[in-house]
Amino acid sequence: MLAVFGNYATYLVQTKKDMDIWNFDVGYFSWAASVMYSYAIIVPVVFFFLFQYFGSRPSLVRFWCMWGYSLFIFIPASVLLLIPVGFLQWVIIALAGGASSWFITLNLKECTEGADLMVLMASASVLQFALALFIKVYFFA
Repeated sequence: MLAVFGNYATYLVQTKKDMDIWNFDVGYFSWAASVMYSYAIIVPVVFFFLFQYFGSRPSLVRFWCMWGYSLFIFIPASVLLLIPVGFLQWVIIALAGGASSWFITLNLKECTEGADLMVLMASASVLQFALALFIKVYFFA
């Protein structure tokens, strides 16, 4: 979805600027797949081991599911990012990143078992916002 809508967004920007030549960038597909699958697999594994190190007993499958569900918001956001208004695009990606971060934070709170792991929850939120920023800058610039 990111690759398709990212390519379409570049097409819309170039037609708005009256450029005659537009090239389909197939590299978006490999980047989108690599980034999203790597993020959905590696980040939960890292947080699983960090939570275990700090004495919590989370489920790795639960973390994978949680991070996967948190990425859903970027599908409708990528559709809305086709609107060629820069300020509105930043608002949309900020809202998507915020919703994704909020989802992760609320679900991680259940895994802390009374331990104070705010640093880990804040780190997860920052990573969600970083992913949102990457999506905006790389695919919808």
